Amino acid sequence: MSTVSMLEESKPPFAQVLGVKFLSATPECVRAEIVVREDLCTRPAVLHGGAIMAFADTLGACGTVLNLPQGAGTTTIESKTNFLAPAAVGIKVIGECTALHRGKRTMVWQTRITSESGRLLAIVTQTQMVLEPRTA
Repeated sequence: MSTVSMLEESKPPFAQVLGVKFLSATPECVRAEIVVREDLCTRPAVLHGGAIMAFADTLGACGTVLNLPQGAGTTTIESKTNFLAPAAVGIKVIGECTALHRGKRTMVWQTRITSESGRLLAIVTQTQMVLEPRTA
């Protein structure tokens, strides 16, 4: 099974709400897209900043999961977003999440959010903590 298929099959519920569609996935980079829908917008009808952050957080968490040892988990401990341009209803938004650091205790990811035409919309940098496997 490909990593994209694995991520699609194990997609968390909120990623389903966002409409995340995974395009490619390796331990170094995860790419996905969402379509800007009215219910993901603020007023005027542009993609809500929280939706952008949640999209990026999903990609960083998925990237971390691809690097975890058996039984380990992850949680976001820090996230910083720079909003650069709006995304209107109906456009496809692409997220490319690249590993900046993949350590034993933390991983740092940077997600570039662009429109399908290539316009940079946001940059998100997040830190994921690696959670040790629970013992019985």
